[in-house]
Amino acid sequence: MNEDAWLAVLNPEQLAAVTHEGSPLLILAGAGSGKTRVITTKIAWLIRERNVDPESILAVTFTNKAAREMLERATRLEPRAERSVLRTFHSFGAWLLRRNAALAGLDSNFTIYDDDDEVTLLSKAVPALTRQEISSAVHKIARAKDYCLGPDNPLLSQIDPDPDFADLYRTYEKRLRETGNLDFGDLILLPVKLLNDHPEVRSRLNSRFRVVMVDEYQDSNVAQFELLKALTGPDTYLCVVGDDDQSIYRFRGAEVQNILTFADSFPGTEIIRLERNYRSISPILSVADQVVAHNEGRLGKTLTAERGSGKKPVLLFLGNQDEEAALCAEMIQNARKKGCPYADWAILYRMNAQSLGFETEFLHRRIPYKVVGTLKFYEREEIKDALSFLALIANGRDEVAFRRIVNKPSRGLGEVTQDRIVAEARRVLFELPPDTASFDFGSRTDLISASRNVLESLPKKARSGLAEFLHAVETLRSMVDGPDADRNAGALLPAEGETGADTDGKAPGGKRKRREPSGSRSSSRSSSIPPACSHTIRGRTRSPEPSAWPTSRNW
Repeated sequence: MNEDAWLAVLNPEQLAAVTHEGSPLLILAGAGSGKTRVITTKIAWLIRERNVDPESILAVTFTNKAAREMLERATRLEPRAERSVLRTFHSFGAWLLRRNAALAGLDSNFTIYDDDDEVTLLSKAVPALTRQEISSAVHKIARAKDYCLGPDNPLLSQIDPDPDFADLYRTYEKRLRETGNLDFGDLILLPVKLLNDHPEVRSRLNSRFRVVMVDEYQDSNVAQFELLKALTGPDTYLCVVGDDDQSIYRFRGAEVQNILTFADSFPGTEIIRLERNYRSISPILSVADQVVAHNEGRLGKTLTAERGSGKKPVLLFLGNQDEEAALCAEMIQNARKKGCPYADWAILYRMNAQSLGFETEFLHRRIPYKVVGTLKFYEREEIKDALSFLALIANGRDEVAFRRIVNKPSRGLGEVTQDRIVAEARRVLFELPPDTASFDFGSRTDLISASRNVLESLPKKARSGLAEFLHAVETLRSMVDGPDADRNAGALLPAEGETGADTDGKAPGGKRKRREPSGSRSSSRSSSIPPACSHTIRGRTRSPEPSAWPTSRNW
């Protein structure tokens, strides 16, 4: 497509945003105002019209799905855009840490723990606490990392004033570092530390990425803001897109002040407002405007509906959820009688548990449906078990992976035996000079070697079970490390290139979604009626953030 064609479809405000150069730019994009078109067109325009090297463009967003869509759309306009780096914040952090692992004090084969892994790790380090107390502590630690706060930071009391929390945080960090792995928050916190501690790395990145763009900026947290500052050099062109009225993720660490004070943080900022809505009719926008008008500290904008007027939204009050389900079913059936297809209907609810009432009612009335947003494929127990075997081979000191699979199926290797093996691995680790410790499978400090060390001292049943486990691990390892290792690895593991969008569908690290939803990987369950004639019920779930491997572990 030639330039005239893709610029001709833009409205004046969109065109101004696409062709803006020089000073930092904040694009205030209202809902349905075509912000993705603006971002992708701007990437293509910079490459084609301003001869910007595609590999010097870094665009970050909050979901892998969005990153893939942006790359695909930009590439359709300008094929060279395929070489641009479009990633999520967390995927970019993992990319940066793997390429500077030694400077960051890491092994490049680190894996990324999800919520369950973190709880398991801390519960083993502090067994006196209940599961609920451990879960609460892990949540607060994640929030602390969102705000770039370490265990010794005096501001940590704003997360939890209890002095014991800092000790828990310190214990957790020590145990996590011993495993050689990272959690989700580390993917932002550690890159910030890396860039601040190593000016040469920061300078190299500033030279590499001359254009930095951020989508959904209103959902960024303090740590992501600090990372953005570190990535922005004196010659960097910075462009962020967001909407302060759509900042709804404070409970996940998002900080709306990032967008409200953007102009103060980056002097000379120009603000362009996209206020033409192409999605909704004017009565819907009117209701939305009346709601957000009560927000404090807005930058301000007024949306206009390009689709014109239409029916007013309806607000109904019912006695209970069963009446709600019955009313929805009746409305769908009545519309169906008038020729409206089932697929034109969608029901949104706050919690997965609320789907039960609708499913029961729809089954009773023979209304076909599909539930979207339930358990993801890579969160299934058997899949996480299989990945844990691979994790243990990649990092022989992965305690969480080891504990997950060593006694599954039951091999007589209970908590006491597991603790003994872990203690043996830690004993050997601490006896070695720090610079000789290795994360490699088969090294003296890994859990497999520790298992062999204690094998003969175990009771008969446990000894037999552990021997069986070691044989299974060795067999799998030989498959991965055999003559066809490269070919097998290519079949098992997705490639992580230095440029281009993420190839995965999940934020590095699993379940905690800071808007790192992976909708494309959501599994679904349907009624017995064929999917072709089913409509969708969408529930909001905690989506995970992206990585080079679509699960809680990053290979």
